[in-house]
Amino acid sequence: MKRSLALLLLAAIPLFPQAPKTIVVTGRGISWIPDMKQLAPNVTFLEGRTDNIAQVVAGADAILGDINPAIFSAAKKLKWVHIYSAGVERYRFPEFINSNVTLTNGKIIQGPEIADHALALLLSLTRGINRAAVGRTKEEWPKTAWKAIELRGKTAVVIGVGGIGSQIATRAHGFGMTVIGVDPKDVPFHPAISRVVPPDRLDTVLPLADVVFISAPHTPQSEKMVGAKQFDLMKRGAYFIAVSRGKLYDTNALVKALDSKRIEGAGLDVTDPEPLPKGHPLWKFDNVLITPHIATVSDMVGARYRELVLDNVARFAKDEPLRNVVDKLKGY
Repeated sequence: MKRSLALLLLAAIPLFPQAPKTIVVTGRGISWIPDMKQLAPNVTFLEGRTDNIAQVVAGADAILGDINPAIFSAAKKLKWVHIYSAGVERYRFPEFINSNVTLTNGKIIQGPEIADHALALLLSLTRGINRAAVGRTKEEWPKTAWKAIELRGKTAVVIGVGGIGSQIATRAHGFGMTVIGVDPKDVPFHPAISRVVPPDRLDTVLPLADVVFISAPHTPQSEKMVGAKQFDLMKRGAYFIAVSRGKLYDTNALVKALDSKRIEGAGLDVTDPEPLPKGHPLWKFDNVLITPHIATVSDMVGARYRELVLDNVARFAKDEPLRNVVDKLKGY
């Protein structure tokens, strides 16, 4: 009996016990450290600050927060980096890209508020709210020559059908629009999307669009993917909405399309350059709505950030697959 009990106890002891892990936490994640300790009591959590980051990352297995070549070089044991944002372009330096270190980010969880913002920009333009609202400052009732566009029956082309674009598609479909997606990946069936074409077929669907949404990540392949030719291909009277990165469209080409009245209006939460400088031609159009890259803000997104980070910390502690893994070579 004693021998059987001893064998059972020995069987319960792992032959190769996990080495203790260390995670350096920076930025917004520092306030979540007490929760992380509860989920992963065997992990050591260190606060990374400007004055100590080079020292604390030296033995780190993971970093939650920003990384740069200097930090990466100092972190000799690094296996995982999580950045809080969705965009990863400024983290794609060669040493990191070509390493075996896993990168995760905040993609997908930012979808609802950015999609809400995209539709808010569009509706402000199609309903003429951008023009009507100026009457408040003058205490006037500007009802003359009112023009409004109904979305039902119109076609939306959504460039980038990931965590943001799929949410935009759902909302556009809810307004009665036909949605065509553009994405390099094989997108799973989505009830709101009628079909998906690869980026090299973008020009074939632009003439169908009453609205073009840009919600793709910025990569070398996607930079300025909407230029003069693409604006010319759009249906006259179409709207252009950009909510991911300003470098995905050619700003000068957009100005020209607006000047020539090729397109009816634009809603921009992202520009190139950013911030948009005073005196830039885009400021002069009353059919262009510009917001200062605030589409990612909402009352709910913080809770989703926290849930994702805590879940991934628990997974990392147990050597389980992580969520929101980024293909560092592709940039998304």
